[in-house]
Amino acid sequence: MNNITNFFKTAFLAVGVLSIVSSCVKNDEWETPPIACSNKFEAPTMTMAAFAAQVPSTGYKLITTDQIFDGYIVSSDEQGNFYKTISFQDKTANPTVGLQIEVDKASNFADFPVGAHIRINAKGLRLGLDRGTVKLGSEDPTFAIGRIPQALVGRYLSGVCGGNGLDIQTLVPTPIATLADAKNPALINTLVTVPDVQFNISEVFPTQKKFIDYDAGGQGIDTDRNIEDKFGNTTVIRNSGFFKTGGELLPKGNGNITFVVSRYNTTWQMLIRSISDIKFTGARVDATPPKGGTAIAFSGSFLENFESYSLTPANLEVYPKYVNDPVLGNRYWQLKTFNNNKYIQLGANSGSGSYLTYFAVPVDFTAANTLKFDVNVGFWNGNALKVYTTTNYTALGDITTATKTDITSSFVIPTTPLSGYGILTPAGTYTIPAALTGNGYILFEYSGASTSTTTTIQLDNIQVQ
Repeated sequence: MNNITNFFKTAFLAVGVLSIVSSCVKNDEWETPPIACSNKFEAPTMTMAAFAAQVPSTGYKLITTDQIFDGYIVSSDEQGNFYKTISFQDKTANPTVGLQIEVDKASNFADFPVGAHIRINAKGLRLGLDRGTVKLGSEDPTFAIGRIPQALVGRYLSGVCGGNGLDIQTLVPTPIATLADAKNPALINTLVTVPDVQFNISEVFPTQKKFIDYDAGGQGIDTDRNIEDKFGNTTVIRNSGFFKTGGELLPKGNGNITFVVSRYNTTWQMLIRSISDIKFTGARVDATPPKGGTAIAFSGSFLENFESYSLTPANLEVYPKYVNDPVLGNRYWQLKTFNNNKYIQLGANSGSGSYLTYFAVPVDFTAANTLKFDVNVGFWNGNALKVYTTTNYTALGDITTATKTDITSSFVIPTTPLSGYGILTPAGTYTIPAALTGNGYILFEYSGASTSTTTTIQLDNIQVQ
């Protein structure tokens, strides 16, 4: 009987407790208790700019007193493009200084996301210029500025409270007019944005590259990708071999890019946090636009010996009846003269990088029967000339999208001399197929590179009959 009585007493007590607990709940939802957030470090004792001004011209300075300052995170290792480093600036907009701190810890974005308000007590750390960048780090027997051990990061770096949690602000990237202006030591480790930028044509044509290259085993490789602005200024986007979206194709268009300014010794290397920092949605800007093409006429019978063109500097690359278009590099087919004979010439000698330039000749293929031309080479060290036909190219348009039929094998292109120049001689005769009709173009393509094929090509007496 006592057991039954005790059972009912226990049941009634449980019901009473549940009743009390439920009375604390409103609208059938539990109230979320406030999260206590207290700043680990006292208020700043100095500005970040004043702290950075202490950096010595050589070596490093060991900070031996409490020097506390605030900053805002601009980098992120979430996508793998920053490795055990955190970049931060002194203001959310219009910063005056940026710094980098070395930490022996990955996945820092989880604790310190972009825009996080941080506070640093630099006592016990080293401040110095390391390979072109002002850095803050730990004592290290091997490196002047070492990585702070993971277990000690909290001793020097902490978030700043905002409301019930970490204060995270929206950053306003500093607008920079050109890529040349971005190469400013005062901007290192700050977030900037530059308009009217695109990847260099060699990065997207003839092969559209990925953000990073891969080795034979499929492992990503640290990779530089060249970008340019509408004024012709250039720099590189440096991508880590561990970039999670490094296998994505580079965008072909033009637009705005946001990056953290960085430098390795004297080489500028800009760093994106993710591919969303690149907004190339506009049409490409041609830094070396095609010339000529203002008097295109399709004919089935003509001879071009270039004698009617002037040798004045302004006219050396402009042929109104034809299109002169450098796709890679900045070299055009140029008017030359020798022994009172005019011709066009192109070579990669004494240049830099790769060259790919087209000379487009309009033809009425329905009326035409044959194609002839004279050719000469100088300092031959590789085949640099190809000849194509095309019927879907529009004068002054994007020649890279044209469908080209290679007819080079129909001609004899000299492979000598290895030194000096030969003489202009007939390359042979190409019989235009009956199936090739309508208006189109003969394309003379020069393809060379300063590091490989630098052969000079000369063309004259282009004849269609």
